[in-house]
Amino acid sequence: MSFFDYFIELSMFFFLSLAVLYCMRKVGYAIGLVDKPNARKLHQGSVPLVGGISICITLMYFLYVNAEQVRFSGLFAACLAVLVLIGVADDRFDISYKFRMGSQAILTLIMIQYTGLTLTHIGNALGFGAWDFPPYVDIIVTLFAVIGAINAFNMVDGIDGLLGGLTIVVFASLGVVFYAHDLTRSAYFAVTFIVIVVPFVLFNLGYFGKVRKVFMGDAGSMMIGFTVIWILIGGTQAVDGSFHEGDYVIRPVTALWLIAVPLIDMMAIMIRRIRKGQSPFHPDREHFHHIMQRIGFTPRESLVVICSVQVLYSTMGLLGEYFEVPEYIMFYVIVGCFLFHTYWMTHSFKMAKALRKWKKLEEVPAEKNA
Repeated sequence: MSFFDYFIELSMFFFLSLAVLYCMRKVGYAIGLVDKPNARKLHQGSVPLVGGISICITLMYFLYVNAEQVRFSGLFAACLAVLVLIGVADDRFDISYKFRMGSQAILTLIMIQYTGLTLTHIGNALGFGAWDFPPYVDIIVTLFAVIGAINAFNMVDGIDGLLGGLTIVVFASLGVVFYAHDLTRSAYFAVTFIVIVVPFVLFNLGYFGKVRKVFMGDAGSMMIGFTVIWILIGGTQAVDGSFHEGDYVIRPVTALWLIAVPLIDMMAIMIRRIRKGQSPFHPDREHFHHIMQRIGFTPRESLVVICSVQVLYSTMGLLGEYFEVPEYIMFYVIVGCFLFHTYWMTHSFKMAKALRKWKKLEEVPAEKNA
């Protein structure tokens, strides 16, 4: 395909995603699939939870027209459809997290069975040589990785534009890696996913009017997490992100950098909940984006800062991959980032004090100039 052909097809997917979103808004209202304000959700009015369904519909069409270019496209599409239906049920009826996680585990086992892909190794992340997982242990590790990634993206969805913004950063990073290795099909899939997500971000941020705002919902966040983790498993354990067997092209430790913000935020908040004697799945307002607003940032400022942090993490991961920085160095550095992030989140009052002091200093010159 020429550049013009790619442009035409990507434009088609963009407008298809836009049209599906516009139509699904009315469906959401009709079936009661809406998010209503409560103690944890401070938005105004009922907002349709159809972003995930709309993205899934457009993605299904992409997989249909590119079935020959994406290996296991039928199986992947079927698993996504089931996952989205479970997410819709959760959005509508608030089902048990045990049922959600059990379903995620079953879908993961199905993917393992029919693709043969598992997390068989983590490279030389610890500095003691390559570490391969024994048989069956790799299946258990893969289960934890997939369920963890799904819920990491689910937990990070808390303010307008955040999940969509992080998704764009993650898939852009994947596209760069795959393109650098001449894996054009995988790179094209990453670009297409971004194009499909952009209309949702525009709706979610209110660029088509606040009355037309939509939310992603659990259906969308779980679908995105599932998609990202299987691309990473394919990229770190096989020849590319399309589930082909062979040598991997992304070092396992680099995958941690590419999804650092959702992963670190999930791990930090679950550890904090356990330390408080709460269930790690107990909802609260202690996420990264909540704390950013508590210390003085607006929702839009929080969005920009958090996405910028993920851009920084992704850039460091890509540079480490390009310059072949030893895996154990990359691993221990990101562990240090996790510890710093956890400390910062548990001592947010110090950051709030520093931020208020900085803002006050910024305001003083303005008053003098007046």
